Amino acid sequence: MSDAQTSTNTESTTSDATAIPFRLEVIVIPVADYDRAKNFYVNLGWRVDADIDLDTGYRMIHLTPPGSHASIVFGTQVTAAQPGSFDGLLLAVDNLDTARDKLISQGVEVSEVFHDAGGGLGGGFHIGEEGRAYGHDPERRSYASYASFHDSEGNRWILQEITERLPGRV
Repeated sequence: MSDAQTSTNTESTTSDATAIPFRLEVIVIPVADYDRAKNFYVNLGWRVDADIDLDTGYRMIHLTPPGSHASIVFGTQVTAAQPGSFDGLLLAVDNLDTARDKLISQGVEVSEVFHDAGGGLGGGFHIGEEGRAYGHDPERRSYASYASFHDSEGNRWILQEITERLPGRV
């Protein structure tokens, strides 16, 4: 998406004082191996908020990345989605190089830094490596530089460097 195509949706903004907030809280991700996935995320330093293991075979873990308000949940008998099928879960980071180096030091295979080959801000959301140009965004714009990695189950995560938030974002 180019800057000309980037827009903010002011039509959905309401001045109604009774507007109901909708906050993204938890994303359920599909995994094949509960223990392997748990070890992967715990080793990244994600906080364990709940870890449930019932005699019925139901297992569920709730984890939160450092500094995040949203969390992930996975387990057995939690979702029918195919393990490793999630593609493009996004983690916003203040410094892409530091975050990438930290993940690599923890044994995670992380892509090289890339940006949108067309110069837009949507470079992290292409299938595979299509549309990527390697290196940081030439103008070092916020929202325009990325790296990606897969968890132990094959789900793809995108790191997006955000140094200055768009208006209305916190």
